[in-house]
Amino acid sequence: MAGRDTSRRAARTSSPGPASLWADPNYRLFLTLQGLSALGDSFSHVAIPLLVLHRTGSVAQMGLVTGLTGLASIVTGLFAGVVADRVNRRRLLVLTDVARCVLFGMVPLVWLFATPLWLVYAVVPVAGAFAMLFQVTYVTVVPAIVGPGRILKANSHLFGAYAIASAGGPMLAGLVAAAFGPAAALGIDAATFAVSAVGILFVRIRPMPSPDEAEGREGRGERGGRVEPEERGGVRREFLAGARFLWEHPVLRPLTVLLALLTFLTYGLTDVIVYYVKHGLGHGDSTVGSVLAAGTLGTLGASFAVDRLRRRLGFGVSWIGVHLLAGTAVACLGLTGSVPLVAVLAAVVLFCTGVAGINSMSLRQEVTPSHLLGRVTSSFWTLHSALGPAGAAAVTAAAGAWGVRAACLTVGACVVAVALSATATGIGRTRGGRAARADGT
Repeated sequence: MAGRDTSRRAARTSSPGPASLWADPNYRLFLTLQGLSALGDSFSHVAIPLLVLHRTGSVAQMGLVTGLTGLASIVTGLFAGVVADRVNRRRLLVLTDVARCVLFGMVPLVWLFATPLWLVYAVVPVAGAFAMLFQVTYVTVVPAIVGPGRILKANSHLFGAYAIASAGGPMLAGLVAAAFGPAAALGIDAATFAVSAVGILFVRIRPMPSPDEAEGREGRGERGGRVEPEERGGVRREFLAGARFLWEHPVLRPLTVLLALLTFLTYGLTDVIVYYVKHGLGHGDSTVGSVLAAGTLGTLGASFAVDRLRRRLGFGVSWIGVHLLAGTAVACLGLTGSVPLVAVLAAVVLFCTGVAGINSMSLRQEVTPSHLLGRVTSSFWTLHSALGPAGAAAVTAAAGAWGVRAACLTVGACVVAVALSATATGIGRTRGGRAARADGT
């Protein structure tokens, strides 16, 4: 996660494309480290619930650990952007990796002598806080590694690496946990953080311009890149600067609002699919796993297709188009009684959300000044995900009360309506994203 010599910026960004990225050893190292880290994360996602289940046999205890971790991530997200914009980003990435290595490494070491459950409750939420710090900082350094002209391609590669890790990691983690216990699987995750921390030291990071240096630069948003006083004030003012940038940008403002609505509608969709396959279609856990695994193929497909779609259709058309397709696929989920078709539709939905997600993240990285990117990222994630838990509760309750068919038809129709509404905003009027200005072009 890092950058390179600023004197070479023009030369590197003038030759965008997959060949130029793969030829860059700095980028290859970064991609390898992130793929390894994602693989480690998939180990902990399996190992932590198994640790609690083996120790207590209680699904409620598993949920409590998950809830505490989620709460820690949300709280950290409120100030993570301020931290990422204030400190040296390389050091922050290394610090978060080392912290998670130590925290997760403590569990298998202690588990050799005893199995105190309080240690899991203490370690996992703190690790979740460091994970949020890492994620926000990671977004800020991608442009520093690849240059503005290649952000979308880099994000598609990274997204693909995460998809592969998410598909294969849980299976490997299950094998390790079965053979050596879940604590050993958590130890492997700790080892990947150690490798990542060392590797990041060798990734070149382009220096982040200071707020003073950002003044006078040609603007990419409505404010022309000008640094406002609150961007350099206290923590509260600095946090609000990220939200203000989102609100004043002609594309990011509607994007944030519409994604909040889409998150409300789709956050609980995985739970609905699991419920439908098990109770609606009468299949077992192995079939559920196969359906969800098939869905990851859609995520992987998005990483290959997003760059081509963006170049041919532009940001607005591709973002709106995939959400129209996603809404249609969600509506069709409740109309089919075939498990293979459910798997295909789930893959289509994940393909669409993957394309849209890579596009929107790349756009934020392209149009946001580097010194603001951490705060803008924190604000965006906080605002667009705030309605997710409530949406999950509402959609799953609707599926239980009125049936999966009615819930999916309603959610699908609403997703289509939200996507169509984007045509009347700055999203529908922009093609390249980077050229978005106050006039919405």
